[in-house]
Amino acid sequence: VHSEQWEKNYRLLFKFQQREGHANVSRGHIEDGINLGEWLLRQRRQKKKGKLARSLEKKLEDAGIVWDVHSKQWDKNYCLLVKFRQGEGHSNVPRCHISEDGMKLGSWLYVQRAQKKKG
Repeated sequence: VHSEQWEKNYRLLFKFQQREGHANVSRGHIEDGINLGEWLLRQRRQKKKGKLARSLEKKLEDAGIVWDVHSKQWDKNYCLLVKFRQGEGHSNVPRCHISEDGMKLGSWLYVQRAQKKKG
């Protein structure tokens, strides 16, 4: 069973999602006096350890939670790279290039290439 506090935090998360259009709460975000970002981080950690009840996982997923935020962001950046290639005919993104939605695509690609070289 989950607590009243869990339900309160969940309602805050749902309120955040309705207002912002996503449930990717930043770590330090405070909502109605509650550190919602930290609470969500704890839920992700519990899930990763296999200690979050499936019913709670489902509720969080219904609210739009992305469990692996880094993977989702990488996929989004990759799609921006594909779009760049389609428009420009190459993938040689200048390091200072910023996509239409404000993503520093050139810097991201530079980091990806550097990580690939490291192995």
